[in-house]
Amino acid sequence: MKNRDLAALALRGGYVLVTRDHDFANTVLYPPKRFHGIVILHIHPPKAEKLIEGMERLLATVESYERKLIIVREDAIEVFEDADLAP
Repeated sequence: MKNRDLAALALRGGYVLVTRDHDFANTVLYPPKRFHGIVILHIHPPKAEKLIEGMERLLATVESYERKLIIVREDAIEVFEDADLAP
């Protein structure tokens, strides 16, 4: 699925977009303030157990995804809100 189609689907459905595609970190093309949340799993290598661990940490740590860009790494979770993303 093309990025623009996936983004449109997430917006239309009110979904939190969870992806491994770092293109969605481009806040000009995909402004978090328009989304119900963008989560990027930046875990390498992307083995199932590592991705599951990352998702478990995310779910245990983050309460609200609305209007946020969240990058899940093996050793950290970075949460960017609108104020953090202003030019």
